[in-house]
Amino acid sequence: MKTSHPEKVFYPEDGLTKGDVVEYYRAVADVMLPHLRGRPLTLRRYPDGIGKPGWFQKHPGEHFPDSIRVERVPRRGGGTDEYVVCEDAGTLAYLANQGTLEFHVWLSTVGAPERPDRLVLDLDPPDGTPAAELRAVARRIRDHYERAGLTAFVQATGGRGFHVLAPLDAKSDTETVLELSRALADRVAADDPDRLTTAQRKDKRGDRIFLDANRNGYAQTFVAPYSLRARPGAAAATPLDWRELGGADPDGWSAAKEKRRLARKEDPWRNLDEHAASAAAALEQLT
Repeated sequence: MKTSHPEKVFYPEDGLTKGDVVEYYRAVADVMLPHLRGRPLTLRRYPDGIGKPGWFQKHPGEHFPDSIRVERVPRRGGGTDEYVVCEDAGTLAYLANQGTLEFHVWLSTVGAPERPDRLVLDLDPPDGTPAAELRAVARRIRDHYERAGLTAFVQATGGRGFHVLAPLDAKSDTETVLELSRALADRVAADDPDRLTTAQRKDKRGDRIFLDANRNGYAQTFVAPYSLRARPGAAAATPLDWRELGGADPDGWSAAKEKRRLARKEDPWRNLDEHAASAAAALEQLT
């Protein structure tokens, strides 16, 4: 596929063009695709770059070619919705050529949308929160996961915080996983209520770090590993080894730095599913 208008500037402050973005996604396709395959996608598109308005797109465009996989997924309340599913490098490059900068994935697959195989807690900090504090909270979440029988994986989001993820065996329903995620967030917040909160309303959070369990609800998403972010710096969401966390910033990997990283390092999440655990058993551990 030939990139259309490769000279178009997508990240004005960084001098990155549409051609650079498409080339980035081609370069990371091998490690990114395992985290996309089989999952409904929400696309964040900026066809004129981040200096112009963009939008979230949940459903495929009418002009998408037949080669793009599209699946119908049940909608809560009845009916179905169509979603793009990215299975191959050609689809990834095509979507990038359509101005998709960010890729957000469901925590379940199109084959079992009501049976999540991922649980994610998202650290959403107020402005000015030191990265060292966020790292400490991520480790605290890891410890609570492990006490519940879950294996924790960490991702720098490319934005302001970290994700702490646990792979699941896809045998429990969305309500069970959501209940578990909220229970875990509550446990972590109770360790340090002056700095951590699970309050849904922003005006109730003050200057505390919000532990967001809401991404575990039906049809919710988290940013896919290796996705760029639509903000100055063009940072990528980056899976980390826990030993790397000590020097990590949430937005510490630009597109160029990510490519250099992957030239010398395997994907830290490559064996994620080998650690899948039961959400029901973990919830029982907590109660």
